[in-house]
Amino acid sequence: MTSTIATTDLDGLELVRRGKVRDCYAVGDDLLLVATDRLSAYDVVLSPPIPDKGAVLTSLSLFWFEQLEPLVPNHLITADVDEMPEAVRVHADVLRGRSMLVKRLDMVPVECVARGYLVGSGWKDYQRTGAVCGHKLEQGLPLAVKLDPPIFTPATKAEVGDHDENIDMARTIEIIGEEKARTLEALTLQVYDRAREIAAERGVIIADTKFEFGYDAEGTLTIGDEVLTADSSRFWDATKYAEGQDQESFDKQLVRDWLDTQGWDHSPPAPLIAEEIVAKTTATYREIHRRITGRDL
Repeated sequence: MTSTIATTDLDGLELVRRGKVRDCYAVGDDLLLVATDRLSAYDVVLSPPIPDKGAVLTSLSLFWFEQLEPLVPNHLITADVDEMPEAVRVHADVLRGRSMLVKRLDMVPVECVARGYLVGSGWKDYQRTGAVCGHKLEQGLPLAVKLDPPIFTPATKAEVGDHDENIDMARTIEIIGEEKARTLEALTLQVYDRAREIAAERGVIIADTKFEFGYDAEGTLTIGDEVLTADSSRFWDATKYAEGQDQESFDKQLVRDWLDTQGWDHSPPAPLIAEEIVAKTTATYREIHRRITGRDL
């Protein structure tokens, strides 16, 4: 088990940005991504941190990068701290198991979301408008119904403390142009289809997920950030799935559900997460890691 780390301060390395979960440092022309144990919900960073969370996110991303490499290149250089530059290696005790040295990408300013089931913000949009990100859906669909085929539902990426905003294809084209938008739509759905095939073999449904893409120095479209983790995806137990109801999730839904019982208005500061919820969340993250990768953390 890794030690719990809420934030990092690595002497000798330039902090580029501190996100909701990751601390990002410059290492020459490359970047060091450090997955802390911070957890955010409703776009607010919560406290206390979740033990082992950063290690789970890193290990899951590494698994999926390898699985998906035939479809799309990724930004990973190495996750072995011993192979990183000396300025990084001196912090090995903090970084081992929760860091990746990656290529710097020119990131696309749109989050690429694939939805295979009607749930979450997509369900809320559907209830209000009958559509999700411009996709008009049949009337009277139940919660958590399977969407066949899956749909591409992009979002703008918010800074810490702000809210991501679902957008339609027309708005996506305004932001990045039609050619890039259509390319990202096709690639997002292709990668999602392959990922859910792999997860299904392990008894797991990937209800939805988000990807972040960028262009490397040669102009190659590359997947970056994290991929198919319990932070960026909604994982369900396939044996317990039933449409028309909330599903048992292997992600941070447990924390969201608990927060909804606390009378919190989703504005900072958030309530301190109860000790038993912290423990259950760690167990949940470790369990989805075991199911997906076939090994314990």
